[in-house]
Amino acid sequence: MPKRAATVPVTGIVLDRAGRLPMHRQLSQRLREAILAGQFPPGTRLPSTRTLATELGVSRTTALAAYEQLRDEGYLDGRVGAGTTVADLTGPPPPRTPAAPAAPLPTPHGSGPDAARPVLSARGAAVAASRWRLRPQTDSGQERPRAFPLGLPALDAFPRQLWTRVLTRRARRSLGDLLGYQDPAGHRPLREAIAAYLGLARGVRCDPDQVLVVSGAQAGIDLAARLLLDPGDKVWVEDPGYYGARGALTGAGARLVPVPVDADGLDLGAARRRQPDARLAYVTPSHQFPVGMTMSLARRLDLLAWAESAGGYVLEDDYDSEYRYVGRPLPALQGLDQAGRVVYVGSFSKVLFPSLRVGYLVVPGGLVDAFTAAQRFGEVHVPALEQAALADFIADGHLGRHVRRMRALYAIRGRALVRAIRRQAPDALEVRSAHAGLHLVAWLPPGADDRAAAERAAAAGVEAQALSDHALERPGRGGLLLGYAAVPEPEIDRATARLARALAGV
Repeated sequence: MPKRAATVPVTGIVLDRAGRLPMHRQLSQRLREAILAGQFPPGTRLPSTRTLATELGVSRTTALAAYEQLRDEGYLDGRVGAGTTVADLTGPPPPRTPAAPAAPLPTPHGSGPDAARPVLSARGAAVAASRWRLRPQTDSGQERPRAFPLGLPALDAFPRQLWTRVLTRRARRSLGDLLGYQDPAGHRPLREAIAAYLGLARGVRCDPDQVLVVSGAQAGIDLAARLLLDPGDKVWVEDPGYYGARGALTGAGARLVPVPVDADGLDLGAARRRQPDARLAYVTPSHQFPVGMTMSLARRLDLLAWAESAGGYVLEDDYDSEYRYVGRPLPALQGLDQAGRVVYVGSFSKVLFPSLRVGYLVVPGGLVDAFTAAQRFGEVHVPALEQAALADFIADGHLGRHVRRMRALYAIRGRALVRAIRRQAPDALEVRSAHAGLHLVAWLPPGADDRAAAERAAAAGVEAQALSDHALERPGRGGLLLGYAAVPEPEIDRATARLARALAGV
């Protein structure tokens, strides 16, 4: 008769009785980790559920549930009269259930701490390597600084009660019709409202069939990159430029070609010299991000001529062009396109509020079916209730009135920031008038390290992003990006004073 294995004590297991994870889940997880770590070799006999419950001070039901979970996953064997023993895991790894997350098994690609990391595709590795270099501006758990967040609209001025009424009304009227799967191109009334709004406000020439509703501009850029680019294709990107676009393009396998910007926008001469056979150009022509210039008409026409002759595309990101405080907002580049080479992307994140996550693409007619099919296999569709409510919000004139109010408010806050910097930090920062957008660039003295300056600002409780963190090639002069749209005037003055003290002597 074979000798029975000795029962091992498990008193080293510690459970968090105040934790949110149920006790039986904690217990099964601790035992699983011990088995995978080799602390309990195959054949090890575990205590009975009654003994285990007594040793750990838990109910027998808890111990029984933990053992049953591990038996179902293949970590334990249990036979009547033989007790519960650790299974032999030398064969294929036991199945795992989503209900009980376990420590990852080592991969066959090495050992040590890196061995347990998932193996990524080449594109996945490229995306992981191009993480946002923007440093967190506060330590974990601390309150986010009030000033100066980049890209955040004035949430304190958003008409919340009005939006709630519109949303509630639409839910009462149409919720039953919106519960099923929807058109992947988007809610038809919203697409009609977007097409009409863009025609009047941005000079975009399109019909509703060319409008595709996506979950924000970032999703639109990602979708366009996946459909228009093959791995290895070259893409002209503004430098400095929008890091979110660079991430999406990298995820599509593109090779990024940084192109400097000048007073007229993307320097097409430099672009052609650096990479004459680019497939796509990503641009922010109405208000270049992050520096702020507007692409000249001559440069726009040249860019469109390049796209037509080269068979390339232009991805136009019109991220905040509604907010121009001197003269009328400039028409979109898409309105000049005669050859169907421009894909236009926009969103309501900066017009209304970021968590709405509703954006849109305007695509050339010949690409509509392809983009809609890709949307069906990706997002499927954006949440329908929010789309329907937004269509009402636009059709009832609320969006137009809100944009006009915010344009006036942001002009006031932009001027307040310029005055505060010129008064409190004239030697540390050089700033030009805020003519458009939600942020401005405050230029540091020549030779100053803007990343070090951003860290000093963060230590003083001020959020200021370094211009260098938005560039692939180091800019000729460092600067700080300061968002003013979400900051009331009194806080602008206080934060500028803290910033000036932090930068003294830079």
